[in-house]
Amino acid sequence: MNSEKIELSPMAWEGDARTGVLRLLDQRQLPHEEQWLVLRTAEDVAAAIREMVVRGAPAIGITAAYGMVLAARQAQSGGPSLDDARAALSATRPTAVNLFWALERCRKLCERDPSPDAMLRLATSIHRQDIEGNRRMAEIGAERLRNGTGVLTHCNAGALATGGVGTALGVLAAAHRQGKRIHVFVDETRPRLQGAKLTAWELSRLGVPHTLICDGMAAALMAKGLIQACVVGADRIAANGDVANKVGTYAAAVNAKHHRLPFYVAAPLSTFDLSLADGSGIPIEERAPAEVTGIGEERICPEATVAYNPAFDVTPAELIDGIFTDAGEVAPVNAGRIAALVKPR
Repeated sequence: MNSEKIELSPMAWEGDARTGVLRLLDQRQLPHEEQWLVLRTAEDVAAAIREMVVRGAPAIGITAAYGMVLAARQAQSGGPSLDDARAALSATRPTAVNLFWALERCRKLCERDPSPDAMLRLATSIHRQDIEGNRRMAEIGAERLRNGTGVLTHCNAGALATGGVGTALGVLAAAHRQGKRIHVFVDETRPRLQGAKLTAWELSRLGVPHTLICDGMAAALMAKGLIQACVVGADRIAANGDVANKVGTYAAAVNAKHHRLPFYVAAPLSTFDLSLADGSGIPIEERAPAEVTGIGEERICPEATVAYNPAFDVTPAELIDGIFTDAGEVAPVNAGRIAALVKPR
């Protein structure tokens, strides 16, 4: 989508539905190199999502929608069916519900018009919806942050994880633009270091004051009074408000509750999954143990040591003080408030 100027976007469609391509910023190379990949098939898009060229729940959904444009074009030329392409895309990352939300919209469209042109109009609409929703969410969340606040964030929930200005980082950037003195404490976010590699990179570009910390340091900084609030993103939110986000989020919420600090989540309506009563039903992706046993190519533990590597954990709703959405804030966080705001898909 090229109709609106965006400060930073991890994906861009170039050309028309018949000959266009999807360009993705390879986030595996950041912060050292800004390398763009050109994708021409739905199989390429599925591999890019699976291998974390693109990551972040909203960005995954948008990317999958553009992948379906390529799939529609391939199907017209005798390639895999749209059903097969959609199944391949849906098998890439199990936790981020935005992926399934976008693909379901594509499925419904296919029943009426399976053409590449129709699919591109839908993908562009999904992308634009995320841009506009991010901005509304940022304005809502920024109002909740006081001047002079130290804010903890975990993983990366900025422009790199969305189609717009970001969810959690969008809130922090908006507060900064309003002239509020905020200082962001960035969890490094083991094992893939999205905080150190991606969030710090984004905050540097935005000129937002920040400090990188190891994941185990946050509680001590809360006790010292350096952190006064937490804002994170989400990959799936159950009907009662339980939130799945990058592993380590639950620990941050427990620490915040102990120190009587507000813990906020920022996520679009597409991240809510009303089919799940609570977080116990959220599928948690398990990734390769090598992400934990090594950093890059270097192994950091004995060869005989095994590792457990769930990519996400679930934070109970009772630990969350508010959820900033593109349609307003959910506070207090409970099933009734969510049902009143989110329409079933």
